Amino acid sequence: MAAREIQIGNVTVGGGKFAVIAGPCVIESEELALATARHAAEVCAELGLPLLYKSSYLKDNRSSHETYQGTGPEEGLRILAKVREHVGVPVLSDVHTPAEVPAAAEVLDCVQLPAYLSKQTQLALALGEAGKPVNVKKAQFFKPEQIAVPLRKIESTGNRRIIVTERGTAFGYGDLVFDPRSLVTLRRFGYPVFFDVTHVVRLPGTTSDDPAGGLRDYIFPLARAAVGAGVDGLFVEFHPEPDRALCDATSMLPQERLSELLAQCAEIHERVKGWADK
Repeated sequence: MAAREIQIGNVTVGGGKFAVIAGPCVIESEELALATARHAAEVCAELGLPLLYKSSYLKDNRSSHETYQGTGPEEGLRILAKVREHVGVPVLSDVHTPAEVPAAAEVLDCVQLPAYLSKQTQLALALGEAGKPVNVKKAQFFKPEQIAVPLRKIESTGNRRIIVTERGTAFGYGDLVFDPRSLVTLRRFGYPVFFDVTHVVRLPGTTSDDPAGGLRDYIFPLARAAVGAGVDGLFVEFHPEPDRALCDATSMLPQERLSELLAQCAEIHERVKGWADK
């Protein structure tokens, strides 16, 4: 049985379709946001894939307080509103506190519950009450069944426009693993499931300028494995010059490879869709 369809701005996810959430990890400038949104929109239009543009106005979980954390909510939301207006794509970003929710909900087509905050009750309730679709990132410390914790809180507000994103599971000290069994379990909740391939390949606790902070070579094989296992979309962060990016430099996909990755994943999805429920 295909996941329920969720309308997000002018696109639909779920219902057997394959969709994309893509953009740089963090908003660095208006110019970069508009350029990357246009690139992703062109790639997805060529492939016939629905696109949600994602970039964070604040990265509040950085390993060091001295590293770049983003533009902040006011400027970041202004830029994301401009992306939606000029590029014509729905926009998504993390929301970190209940106090942020009203302003974020005025601009964003989809609000995101960050993985590290996915047990925060007041935040989950505020996001649900905002009436916007919510992307729930599965915490690294959750087993797949525990995604029910934030889902039930959001559902209690009457909001069932939810998508769930797998981003890996903590393994020992300073590592993440991707267990395809998680995707099977997450899909049983009935909501569209995305696979966050560029956070799965990060090594927790490392800084963006650490050459060993991410395992970019694993992006393509892990994305193909996840789509083969059955997901409704891919969450991928990319950058035109990833090694110079201000956040997650060693794990973001080079922009010039976005089309190649999405084409491969779309082809696999077409081949296996419907199999995941048999």
